[in-house]
Amino acid sequence: MTIDDSLITRAIFALLSQRAPEDSICPSDVARVLAADEALWRSLMPDIRRVASCLAQADVLRITQGEATLAPDRIGSGPIRLRRGRLMR
Repeated sequence: MTIDDSLITRAIFALLSQRAPEDSICPSDVARVLAADEALWRSLMPDIRRVASCLAQADVLRITQGEATLAPDRIGSGPIRLRRGRLMR
């Protein structure tokens, strides 16, 4: 199975839809849904962050670190959370 951007997007949306609207998910939650093998899910993390950034640019997703919402082009490294954006309700 090829894990492409559309599969990552669907996994993000599926996980968020299982949570309350104000709740968040960790990018590693997405990776673990897509790959059980630790080495593989860890290798997916840069792609998941990139896809999340694109979704945040489209205002479908918000990327947060602590209480702060990060600019999509400034997510860098470190722990982040993914939340519904204005256009995903």
